[in-house]
Amino acid sequence: MGHLLLVTGGTRSGKSRYALDRARAWGERILYVATCQPADEEMRQRIRRHQAERPPAWVTIEPGLEVVHAIQQHSPGVDGIVLDCLTLYVSHLLVANLGEHEIVQRVDALCAALREAPRPAAIVTNEVGWGVVPETPLGRLFRDAAGRANQVAAAHAQEVVLLVCGLPVAIKHQGRLMQQPWDSSSSPTGRGTG
Repeated sequence: MGHLLLVTGGTRSGKSRYALDRARAWGERILYVATCQPADEEMRQRIRRHQAERPPAWVTIEPGLEVVHAIQQHSPGVDGIVLDCLTLYVSHLLVANLGEHEIVQRVDALCAALREAPRPAAIVTNEVGWGVVPETPLGRLFRDAAGRANQVAAAHAQEVVLLVCGLPVAIKHQGRLMQQPWDSSSSPTGRGTG
């Protein structure tokens, strides 16, 4: 069974760079699963910047909605897998008129497939619920579906890392939640300081 790493954080927090750095340590043959579908020139430029950051020996696939099948088809012989990003995958599933329950099932199947692979894998995702409540019902549905997808991925992952201002904060390691300095159980009496 492979090691599953979930890398999460806000926009421009350094998530992708962190995942790429981790994947470089796994070997030269990395399968990069890109979920972004370019809709305009700004997005195409963003994709080109991301491509330039990856080693040329890596294999990039753009599977659309059939992520699990594509990973199973292309993963034999690779040293690791990076999926960037789960949030866009959820967005595409919503646009394809899947409901939140179906999206959660797809994400669960994706994470199970990555865990069952005999190689390490990383999923990059976004924390989308920390900002303003979306104005539209579709925006709120996306926020909720993305949050639930992240919970499913975190439950599957042996390791969860939150990127804040480019700095990694370990949330879960080797399947165990990390004790945080603000956790009340960290005081000698077991009570918080405030």
